[in-house]
Amino acid sequence: ATIMFFTSFIHLDLAEATALIFVAPLFITAISAIFLSEHVGRRRWLAVIAGFVGVLIVIRPGTEALQMVSLLPVSTAFIYAVLMLSARWVDSRESIWTMLLYLTGASAVLSAFVVPFVWQPVRLEDLWFFVAIALFGTAGMTMMTQAFRLAPAALVAPLDYTGIVWATSLGWLIWSEIPDRAAFLGAGVIIASGLYIIWRERGAPKL
Repeated sequence: ATIMFFTSFIHLDLAEATALIFVAPLFITAISAIFLSEHVGRRRWLAVIAGFVGVLIVIRPGTEALQMVSLLPVSTAFIYAVLMLSARWVDSRESIWTMLLYLTGASAVLSAFVVPFVWQPVRLEDLWFFVAIALFGTAGMTMMTQAFRLAPAALVAPLDYTGIVWATSLGWLIWSEIPDRAAFLGAGVIIASGLYIIWRERGAPKL
């Protein structure tokens, strides 16, 4: 998932890639219904469908704007959804540090098989970028995980969608990236669908 998401940044605007990864809650809903036999009412299924329509608005199949690389963040979202659902089988007594060790340790081991074939010498002036990625990535994952453990998911999850605001702002400030209207519209549909599903999960009648 990480490899695909980082690769998408080479070809897509930061805001566009971030918007597409927000289909993860839709994947979680669909997977939980199909493979975990959880009840998902017709309104939430309609929200899932609407969310994927939002994805189509962003990637625009059948037009010159279509880029197959747009499927990378969507695939990332799918794998992320599977990861989140698999966490249900982790013993609640496990500490957050143990979980982080498994996640980062597995990534290091798996990457070791690939790195020899793609390795490029790291420039000295780029070292601080890698340090920043490690620090911010670990801190972000730690705080997000703890937030879901300490507060209701219905309260925490909507705040995750502020990521599109940060991505759009940073993309504009650093790389002068300005998403087009279709990207904004598609992102809005995806976010609205995800928020609706979260609202239904919070306790609204599951119709």
